[in-house]
Amino acid sequence: MPEELEVDHTERLRALIASAEGKALDSYLESVPVGEVPRSIELLEEEERRRLVESLPIGTAARLIDQLPEAQAVEMLRLLDAALVARLLAELPSAEKADLLGDLGKKQAQAVISAMEPEEAAEARALGKYPDDVAGGLMITEFLTFPESSTVGDVVQELRRKAEQYATYDVQYIYVTSPDHRLVGVLRFRELLLDLESRPLRELMLKDPVTAPAMATRDELRALFDRYPYFGVPVVDDSQAIVGVVRRVDVEEAMAEAAEGDFLRSRGIVGGEELRSMPVPVRSRRRLAWLSINIVLNLIAASIIAAFQETLAAVIALAVFLPMLSDMSGASGNQAVAVSMRELAMGLIQPRDAYRVWVREIAVGAINGIVLGALVGCLAWFWKGNPYLGLVVGGALCINVMVAVSAGGTIPLLLKRLHADPAVASGPILTTITDMCGFFMALSFAAALMPLLKSS
Repeated sequence: MPEELEVDHTERLRALIASAEGKALDSYLESVPVGEVPRSIELLEEEERRRLVESLPIGTAARLIDQLPEAQAVEMLRLLDAALVARLLAELPSAEKADLLGDLGKKQAQAVISAMEPEEAAEARALGKYPDDVAGGLMITEFLTFPESSTVGDVVQELRRKAEQYATYDVQYIYVTSPDHRLVGVLRFRELLLDLESRPLRELMLKDPVTAPAMATRDELRALFDRYPYFGVPVVDDSQAIVGVVRRVDVEEAMAEAAEGDFLRSRGIVGGEELRSMPVPVRSRRRLAWLSINIVLNLIAASIIAAFQETLAAVIALAVFLPMLSDMSGASGNQAVAVSMRELAMGLIQPRDAYRVWVREIAVGAINGIVLGALVGCLAWFWKGNPYLGLVVGGALCINVMVAVSAGGTIPLLLKRLHADPAVASGPILTTITDMCGFFMALSFAAALMPLLKSS
């Protein structure tokens, strides 16, 4: 849609917010295409966003929060008082409620939980004990369980009695439990409705269903859904009691969000999330945390050049090739980092595989290093007519490419072993290593061959 129409949505929202016409706001938001809502709200001032949510009926406000990107939704909730946030979250599915609470910050989250109804608060605390990236943090708690002694008629009667409550559930299966609350079977909804009312569930259920431990990781869940064509899998605790259901769609969304976060962290956004609607000091602090480290690492690399100032002054042609040396080696190393990050995400390698990864990378690095070193060495030779300059530049690049792929392949694994974030730290560390090694080798080779380099 043209930008003019997008701006018009924002201006119309501003006018309705100023008039405090809740019903008119509700109607107008219904008419705005879903994809344009986040942009229109992003253009509002903080006070306007707060008044927008406060003016809407609670159900509409909750739907609005639900359709926003999570980072934007969190920023909206931070503008509101705890009592209103508690009412909004009560309208959302349990998994989304837990995610938003976890992102609000400890102090505000505690205030919101205190403002919730006791049952809601207990559920929020139970979900809050799980990390976001495991089955317990991704699961929903809206599911149906019945004792194995129940009959089809008992279940149908219960469903009719609580039809209004269950209407909001994403029901694909009914889960069957033993007297000690262990999960013992699963039953598809369609099979339930087509059988005799007097038949007990234990005769219909699929026994020993596939389950996911509450602490199963995203990667383990993805592998599980790759293996089985299920819409959802029950999540069980250590006693095999069902505590929730993790859906395929939620795992896919979590994997996509993780990839986005890794990309942002790899570009120096600490925390893996930033919107321009966030407070400027917060955005500045997150960026500076990475940039200040980069300054230190670059100073280390620059110190190598400072140590060889006389060599560089004598063979000024080397200055032309140092950026190329750094760039080509860094690009080779980043290729290795990308493959290691991908294989880590897929569960194909673990930190203990660092030696095996290095052996396979050094083979590729040796071939690429020889080819790239020969190309750049020939260019240097033909440019200055000095084969020794080509030998210095080509040899340094060849060796540095091997160093770069070795570091790029193993650094993510070593950081993973140290419980550091490979997406954040791999790039700066690799850049420092390749710059230091590349500059040192080129300048030290040049110093050793100085008489031959000066002779032509």
